[in-house]
Amino acid sequence: MDQDPKERLLLPARSAANGPHRRGKPTTPVAGGGAGGGGGGGVAIDVHGLKKRGGGRRSWVRVDAATGASEAVEVAKPALMRRLDLPARDLRLLDPLFVYPSAILGRERAVVCNLERIRCIITADEALVLRDPDADGGAAADAAVRMYVDELQRRLVDRADDLPFEFIALEVALEAACSFLDAQAVELEAEAYPLLDELTAKISTLDLERARRLKSKLVALTRRVQKVRDEIEQLMDDDGDMAEMYLTEKKMRMEASLLDEQGLQGIGNNVFGSSYSAPISLSAPVSPASSPPASRRLEKQFSFARSRHDSFKSSESSQYNIEELEMLLEAYFVVIDYTLNKLTSLKEYIDDTEDFINIQLDNVRNQLIQFELLLTTATFVVAIFGVVSGVFGMNFEDVGVFKAPHAFEWTLVITGVCGVVIFACLLWYFKKRRFFPL
Repeated sequence: MDQDPKERLLLPARSAANGPHRRGKPTTPVAGGGAGGGGGGGVAIDVHGLKKRGGGRRSWVRVDAATGASEAVEVAKPALMRRLDLPARDLRLLDPLFVYPSAILGRERAVVCNLERIRCIITADEALVLRDPDADGGAAADAAVRMYVDELQRRLVDRADDLPFEFIALEVALEAACSFLDAQAVELEAEAYPLLDELTAKISTLDLERARRLKSKLVALTRRVQKVRDEIEQLMDDDGDMAEMYLTEKKMRMEASLLDEQGLQGIGNNVFGSSYSAPISLSAPVSPASSPPASRRLEKQFSFARSRHDSFKSSESSQYNIEELEMLLEAYFVVIDYTLNKLTSLKEYIDDTEDFINIQLDNVRNQLIQFELLLTTATFVVAIFGVVSGVFGMNFEDVGVFKAPHAFEWTLVITGVCGVVIFACLLWYFKKRRFFPL
């Protein structure tokens, strides 16, 4: 008896010998730099563990489209590729070992979604949500998976519209991603605006370092939000991609096609049976190929009529469903665009604050330069007194000015007047050259 395809997807439970792969400590390098050492201070990489994690079984949460029931399953990557006709590069987008940006891919039998912490594969019958407790931020990611599954189950139970299952699952994933990104944007705003106001009032090294880290976080978050927005916009601009994502319609057409083929096979068997069961005249020439052409013509007519009916029906329903999916995507495009505008406004405010801080720093730098120039000028004038005192401190016995009374006092007075005149002249020169306003 043939096994159900869904049962082939589910693998038996993981045995004790093949337990969950944990991040192990790096092995100690062998001294001497031999074949097993690789030099001191190196980091050992568990290649076999990476191979098992990359191509082995992973933990998924399966949500049934008909009942909304969820269960934890372990599915191997090759089994998913055979079951859903997905290439390895699509499943690589969901691998936690790799860092890929957000993406939404519509395939023949599934929709692959990588939206922030939600990594799932959506079909017409089920949704497989990846959960990896060993990944970075595993607790938060596991909580996000549980929230996604609970929300999807709630919408399946309280379904009030005729949206197909894949659109409901995609909507929940988009809502989770947009809400998560908007929450991070709100947290960033709550941290940024008080810090920037404080920097505007008083510049400090600690606040500048905090502002630098905050801007790095803002750039990274803006890039992620921009990627989600671009993915939604790309889907909205391509009718073929949107039509490809309507898996329920393709499944119904496939089932109808199989039923029509079975019906045509039954009609063909009846035609062949009736033609060969008819009495054959002895006088008529024996022609074994007299009846099959009639059955083939009848089959061609049925096939042509069926293809015209299917093409008309699919084109009409696809146009309606494309508009339905486009409205759904447009709603979340508005949400993610609002988040992007919020981050853009915050970036502009940060840039304005940086310009203000740079102006303030330039003013402080100019004031320091002016003070240094004044101090250098005053030092030059004071140095004149040092020269005079040094000259009078020497023993020149044959010079009469050193023996005259009050000669030293008059020399200091004259030197002071000359220094003031020199200082005033330098200030006038600096003012004329506009080195600094006075």
